Amino acid sequence: MSVHLLLSAGRGPQECAWALARLLRRLESDATRQNLETHRAETVPGDRPDTYRSVLIRISGAGAEAFAASWTGTLCWQAPSPYRAGTGRKNWYVIAQPCQVGTPRTTFSEADVDIVACRTGGPGGQHRNKASTAVRATHRPSGIVVVVDTERQSSLNRRIAMRLLRQRIEHGDETAERAATSARRRIHDELVRGDPTRIERPETPQQDPASRERARRRPRQSTRPRPTTA
Repeated sequence: MSVHLLLSAGRGPQECAWALARLLRRLESDATRQNLETHRAETVPGDRPDTYRSVLIRISGAGAEAFAASWTGTLCWQAPSPYRAGTGRKNWYVIAQPCQVGTPRTTFSEADVDIVACRTGGPGGQHRNKASTAVRATHRPSGIVVVVDTERQSSLNRRIAMRLLRQRIEHGDETAERAATSARRRIHDELVRGDPTRIERPETPQQDPASRERARRRPRQSTRPRPTTA
């Protein structure tokens, strides 16, 4: 099982792009601890090194949906700005939302189409009514129905019906794909600052095992006074 999560700095300042990169690494570390795989499917870099305006990440494995839900919503990275020393602001917000990527394409097969003869009226339709040359074609998987009576031979109407069904199915797939793309674009403007669903902070030396290990191995400095020379 896999799910895509879109992280976006929205229209926030450059610190939000910086915060997104830190939150992304924290998310990836959290996923690794839960035996989940992550893949950065798409990235949009920020103006400064090691920053991102948005990242589309795929999360795979058992429990991927629950994990993504725990990272969904407004995320806050709480730390001083690395770019503006004078500002007192420490909360930088990012939005994370699941999204659909690559809508499935419908495979068209004539075996999935039911065709029945029918009669239609209209100008010049008297002959067609008597001969029942019109056809009604139904594509069972999608429920799309077309009726064709333009020709006086049912075989020609059948051929036209198949072509029309194929065109309508392809058009439906294209419409669904455009809708999914539009939904992803709207996420960038849905960032609400304040009331975050999750707050993350930089790890302190006490929290970081590597820092504790380095501190333990660091040689102690002697406190004895150095001898003075005459």
